[in-house]
Amino acid sequence: MTEITQGRTTVSPEVLTTIARLSALGVPGVSRLAPVPGGVNRFFKRGAGDGVRIETEENVVFVDLHLVLKQDINIREVSRNVQQNVARAIEDMVGMDVGHVNIHIEDVDYGDNEA
Repeated sequence: MTEITQGRTTVSPEVLTTIARLSALGVPGVSRLAPVPGGVNRFFKRGAGDGVRIETEENVVFVDLHLVLKQDINIREVSRNVQQNVARAIEDMVGMDVGHVNIHIEDVDYGDNEA
């Protein structure tokens, strides 16, 4: 049997952004992602328009998520669930360590009941 030489796998930052976005949206209580606020700096960050900012440093992923939550939920509980869900997905799917998952609550979605 021929021995296969191990190759190299690279993961695009867009893949990490997609994993983080879908993992966050899968948590009950999350309505949607909000655009990353900020000035000129946001144009140089990947995923800034998606409500997700990803940075990597030596196989460690740092995530910032900007969320709009549904009404009548526990913000702390939903935030913790998002952090756990996103970190687990990145670690399981990509095998990279997660340095932090910061949650930024940008708004609450009151739907048609908004005053």
